[in-house]
Amino acid sequence: MAGENKDASRSVAAIVGLVLGILAVVLSWMPIINNFAFVLGGIGLVFAVVGMVGVVRGKKAGKALAIAALVVNIASLAVVLGTQSMYSSALDDAANGPDVTATDAAQAAGDDADRGDAADTDAVSTQDLGVGSSVTFEDGVTLTLDSVEPGLTNYDGSPVIGIHVTYVNNGDAEFDYNSYNWKGRDAQGAATDPVYYSEAVDELSYGTLAAGGTVSGSVYFEGDSVSALYYASIIADSPAASWTIA
Repeated sequence: MAGENKDASRSVAAIVGLVLGILAVVLSWMPIINNFAFVLGGIGLVFAVVGMVGVVRGKKAGKALAIAALVVNIASLAVVLGTQSMYSSALDDAANGPDVTATDAAQAAGDDADRGDAADTDAVSTQDLGVGSSVTFEDGVTLTLDSVEPGLTNYDGSPVIGIHVTYVNNGDAEFDYNSYNWKGRDAQGAATDPVYYSEAVDELSYGTLAAGGTVSGSVYFEGDSVSALYYASIIADSPAASWTIA
């Protein structure tokens, strides 16, 4: 292996590779932009290799520079891959929320009255739950659809159906709730946002529930809704839980 030629000019390829690598490292932490950082890191790595080859053959000077360019560009590529995985996981959590389980917390009240004790709770699907059933998220929040109020009439004569829900925050962190996390779905499968109801009582709005806190309220949908859908976030593409309400 040839040594470094002290009289040779410094490797321009190594310099370019180092500059591109530094830029790639800086940009690699930024969501979306880090896709461009990956390209920069790849190009920088090519320049770094070219620079290293020139130094090893004794045609160029700057071995330390070429090594630094190699290390920086390889590091930038690794950081991009790591941050993209991290951001992807964070976006998935934001969209779909934490894992959720359901308990069939209460069958029809009449069934339990005969027995004089509470209904047993069993793990069930989080979809098409019955009224009175609860879902518990892995962050400790329990959400129950307490009751349904069908046959309501709005100020303009349109039919409305209402649900009453309760959030209990048994977790360690605050929890954001919003009536627009709810949708009503009709028999044809179309889901719509909550509607304004002129005679609303105890209507659920939005806010932050402290650890250990409880909040209840009513949400109203178009009168032909047969299911109430709960989305873990307003950008989620599928409901975390649903209840049959008609």
